[in-house]
Amino acid sequence: MSESSSIEALAARLRTEIGGLAPGERLPTSRDLVTRYAVGPVTVSRAIARLAAEGRVVTRPGSGTFVAARRPAGTEADTSWQTVALAGRAFDARAAHDLLSSPPAGAITLSGGYLHASLRPIRALEAALARAARRPDAWDRAPAAGITPLRTVFARWAGPGFGPDDVLVTAGGQNALSMVFRSTIAPGSPVLVETPTYRGALAAARAAGLRPVAVPMDADGVRPDLLAEAFAMTGARLFYCQPTFHNPTGTVLSAERRHQILAVARAAGAFIVEDDYARHLGHGAALPRPLAADDADGTVVHLTSLTKPAAPSLRVGAVVARGPVLDRLRALRLVDDFFLARPLQEAAVDLLCSPAWERHLRTLAVALRERCAALAAAMHEHCPQWTLTRFPSGGLHLWFTTPAEYAESTHAALSRGVAVSPGRGYFPDEPPGAYARLNFAAADVAEFGTAARRLA
Repeated sequence: MSESSSIEALAARLRTEIGGLAPGERLPTSRDLVTRYAVGPVTVSRAIARLAAEGRVVTRPGSGTFVAARRPAGTEADTSWQTVALAGRAFDARAAHDLLSSPPAGAITLSGGYLHASLRPIRALEAALARAARRPDAWDRAPAAGITPLRTVFARWAGPGFGPDDVLVTAGGQNALSMVFRSTIAPGSPVLVETPTYRGALAAARAAGLRPVAVPMDADGVRPDLLAEAFAMTGARLFYCQPTFHNPTGTVLSAERRHQILAVARAAGAFIVEDDYARHLGHGAALPRPLAADDADGTVVHLTSLTKPAAPSLRVGAVVARGPVLDRLRALRLVDDFFLARPLQEAAVDLLCSPAWERHLRTLAVALRERCAALAAAMHEHCPQWTLTRFPSGGLHLWFTTPAEYAESTHAALSRGVAVSPGRGYFPDEPPGAYARLNFAAADVAEFGTAARRLA
């Protein structure tokens, strides 16, 4: 008899024997099975391994082999064992899930962070993707850092002194955030953040095992004195911020403070992660230079993305940085996913280098300015108890203080057909009051009055 047939014969006998035993009962030892069935120890070992693979037995080193628990037919899977296996690695994806969840059909969407379909450059995107797909090298492997023409565009946006070698192309801004948080500081470390701040950043930081520490803001942005104090108290080596059209408040960091926080971070030997997601979401006013443009020492890690000003599925962004931190990010890219799909990169280059892109940005600025004013006016008329914290000059959102009882009534608003973002999730610690964020770019502008009346 061959070895394989001996193993199957023994496995068949043991299946019969197991059928007469109760779950948890112990099988005879390997030595007993060798004697009882006149087979070798290797045959016994492999037969038991086959039964374990079938889920019939459980082997416990040092204790023996036991009959596995039997699951009645039709019962649901029991995954409770995973609680023990995953112990010590907490991960809360609720914030990111909330950002991407779709409201019920028919609801007016004042939540989320993307443009309404009517504001997207759909025809230009279609033409760019079609041309990209026809390129002879469209389906070749792309460089890990990204194709050079696209990196050149992103380097130019970050400011003078940057070149394509300082850029790593990413799958959108959220991917860039996740990579930076995982590659710059060790799990368990503090990361300083403005309060309030972008919910997706808090989710990415916590998923990387970091501890977000709040640094207060005022009308001019994050306070440099409290930032310095937070660095000193925590020993943090990373500060995440959105200096231009801060999400959710719309604040623009003042020119004086831009120089101050660079100096504070340099003194602390820390990185500043500049999330410049809204650079192309201005409402027509002149924009300040990126922080990275005034940094020659590699303090600033600059993030940008095409998703917000173009379309949700144009998942193309970039990290712009200098020094060893960029080397780490490149290495992480190779471990994570090798490279971003080349047709998407080629389409992005085609779009950004075409006259259609500049036309789109001009049209978008006018539309966002008008929508911002329209939603603010509708809320002022129908919800005077909601207080607009500031009238933003860019971005996609209005940030309101609300009556205290509204803090827990998001589901009530949704039941009335209006999806908004409750303010609590934007604070790394307890919020100082009740807030709500409303997106004026995601819904049809004709629905603003109806939405405000329903919220009232």
